[in-house]
Amino acid sequence: MKATISLIALNCLVYLAVYCGICGSNVTLGLNMFFTDGLYVWQPATSMFMHANLAHLLMNMAVLYQFGSLLERYYGSEKFAVVYCVGGVLTSLLSFIYIYVMFKTNGTFINLVGASGAISLLLGVLAFLDASSRKGLIIAILLMSFAPVAMGVNVAWYAHIIGFALGYFGVKFKVIK
Repeated sequence: MKATISLIALNCLVYLAVYCGICGSNVTLGLNMFFTDGLYVWQPATSMFMHANLAHLLMNMAVLYQFGSLLERYYGSEKFAVVYCVGGVLTSLLSFIYIYVMFKTNGTFINLVGASGAISLLLGVLAFLDASSRKGLIIAILLMSFAPVAMGVNVAWYAHIIGFALGYFGVKFKVIK
């Protein structure tokens, strides 16, 4: 569980550093339209370590601990960390393409923050690997994506769906081995 604990610690340290004003803000480290302006090229990697508030951080870290621990035992620490980080960046980039296409023309400023896209990728991997959990994980990802939206909470539901699909099909087509 070395990688899972390290990822949780990194998420918490980044949150504290931003909260205390030690490093950038959600706007500079989250993923938003400044990325396409060429100003903040690091955003696809840093956005998955940013969180909107403490509740957001704690929820994501609880889910990362639960499912990350399982997959780290399956893949080993190194491979798990690579799957999480590379998958998180890919999920961020595809989510950004979605918001760029959907919202660029109307001037809406959307800032993607959070680990849930990368965590959703882990759920997709697990759904493929464990057929007995598949239905429950699909229901879970749909609830995590759309229940908050139904309650008027601003959630990047598309990042959850994209991450889950990348994880599931990444294993299915042997991109993630």
